[in-house]
Amino acid sequence: MTTETAPIRYRITGMDCASCAGKIEAAARKVEGVQHVKVSIASQIMTVDVDEPGRRLPELESAITGIGYQLDRMGEFKVAGAGAGQDDDDKIPDLSHVTPAYKRALWIVVLLNTGYGVVQIIGSVLAGSQALQADALDFIGDGLISFLGLIAVGWGLAARAKAALLQGIFLAVLGFVVVGTTTYRVFVTHEPQTLLMGGLAIAAFFVNVLAALVLIPHRKGDANMRAVWLFSRNDAIGNLAVAAAALLVWWLSSPWPDLLVAFAVAGLFLQSAWAIIRDARSDLSHAA
Repeated sequence: MTTETAPIRYRITGMDCASCAGKIEAAARKVEGVQHVKVSIASQIMTVDVDEPGRRLPELESAITGIGYQLDRMGEFKVAGAGAGQDDDDKIPDLSHVTPAYKRALWIVVLLNTGYGVVQIIGSVLAGSQALQADALDFIGDGLISFLGLIAVGWGLAARAKAALLQGIFLAVLGFVVVGTTTYRVFVTHEPQTLLMGGLAIAAFFVNVLAALVLIPHRKGDANMRAVWLFSRNDAIGNLAVAAAALLVWWLSSPWPDLLVAFAVAGLFLQSAWAIIRDARSDLSHAA
């Protein structure tokens, strides 16, 4: 008879953006024996089903820590049908890795992301760029996710899920506002100031790299440069897309590159906001 195990759950520290969940799930699926894995960006909890847990879990944990994230197993795995013990959500997690220096680094990342997000919003108005406005949302979203991870360390599942649900709804509203204003610009065309637009986009790229470098000393793994890449890749692509749009606006004397990039970035942002809302609702159901 095959021995079945209950789903194994981990608290994850170090998720800095919505795409982190996808990176962790992809790394987990590469481990032999992993049957199912789901990472909630809302509660920052990973749930996994794996064959032969005693042998496979060390491999799984090594794969996740190897890309720069910290894991805390929420209770030992239990054989299905065994007597239930204390609820995993009621247990005090091992927070030994959440040092004062790590908290300071998180605060720096929060301030960098939200601060530059505000700068980009102001800059998008001055430059008349919808792409800059959409890119600013990404900074604000990352800042809020880092902020939630900072203040919610040690919170129960229900409390984290409720906070994340409110965050996801707020981010979704911002995303729809950008989509609405960009749609308005389709009918009321306005060519943005390409020099200011491109300059802010390049500055955004360096802010993202700086935020990654701040966190590198507090990430464990065998390749710090890989952690820099994983952290900043998607954000950097967005920043460079805005810079490319500024160049195309100047070259073509048309606002359309700015509008198309704005729609693309806002669409990805709304997808991330929906992932937060979906995960938060699922976590609330589990907590209930």
